[in-house]
Amino acid sequence: MFKRDWMEALSKVHFSVPLFIYVPVILYFGWNGFVVAAITDFLLAIVGGLFVWTFTEYILHRFVFHFVPASNWGQRLHFIFHGVHHDYPNDAKRLVLPPSVSIPLATGFYFLFDAMLPTQYLYPFFSAFISGYLFYDISHYALHHANFKSSFWKRLKQHHMLHHYTDATKGYGVSSSFWDKIFRSDF
Repeated sequence: MFKRDWMEALSKVHFSVPLFIYVPVILYFGWNGFVVAAITDFLLAIVGGLFVWTFTEYILHRFVFHFVPASNWGQRLHFIFHGVHHDYPNDAKRLVLPPSVSIPLATGFYFLFDAMLPTQYLYPFFSAFISGYLFYDISHYALHHANFKSSFWKRLKQHHMLHHYTDATKGYGVSSSFWDKIFRSDF
């Protein structure tokens, strides 16, 4: 996809890499949240972080990853970030966000939440938010490469495959179809 090897390397990632990067982050913020927050605040922040992640996933996928700019430069950038995934949906190295994208996004979200939340909520909220992201990333890989027996995973896979192979203007939720139902973008 790129002429320069270093740029190509930054666009690919093995599905396990986010685990090595974000599990320590989740544990760090989760533990610190557990230490500074009352149990009810901790649990409320966990639920809030997961809920906000599902909404963020939907919004990013629908309005950022599927936004196609008019300019040639913008179209190239769109292809690099998400278009290549739709053209080659089974490319195992392009199914999770590379750290060159996920780390700046995670950092930006941390500072946004830091500006909005008191510390006793920030740590568990961010831990849950990143857990939601990690679930999204790993489940996205699995939806493309695993065969499932459970009805939950079969439904999720069907929902995502319809997005890829039937209508890319529907089914933006990857780890959940909840927001697709709310915003009427479900199949």
